[in-house]
Amino acid sequence: MNELCIIPCGNKKIWSKHPKKQAVPADEAYIGTFHHLCKSYAHQFLQDYVILSAKHGFLRPEDLVPGPYDVSFSMNTEEVITSDQLSKQLYTKSLHQYERYVVLTGKKYLPILDTILEPGAALDFPLLDCQGIGYMQRKLKNAVATDEPIHGEGSKVRRKTVEST
Repeated sequence: MNELCIIPCGNKKIWSKHPKKQAVPADEAYIGTFHHLCKSYAHQFLQDYVILSAKHGFLRPEDLVPGPYDVSFSMNTEEVITSDQLSKQLYTKSLHQYERYVVLTGKKYLPILDTILEPGAALDFPLLDCQGIGYMQRKLKNAVATDEPIHGEGSKVRRKTVEST
């Protein structure tokens, strides 16, 4: 099956340790524990991944992040990427072609992705049943350590297909 893993960027960025650093690939920009655990999981169990940033949208690991920022999807600011911009990125970055999307976040990303992904695309949120970041981290660590992908109740989000009229 053609799968893409979507991982969050995270608050902690390389510029917090190296403020004079210039643009870096997305793969190096995000240095938080949760981001690294998500990236490890993606490398171990899935063929491809992107990082979802509230400022830059979908980032492939080699895409450059120009510098520090502090933006989240919960903010009401012009800096937050719009659904229209995310939808365009799906096509310009050829991300619309995947059959299944594994999203390593909690429920806050569900409405965003449900709005922009093709109807009928399978969304899997394997961390959806976690009560907080610590539980998510533990689940990811355990999966990587035991070489067992995460499966659980409620992780699959079924989406309706659009009916032709």
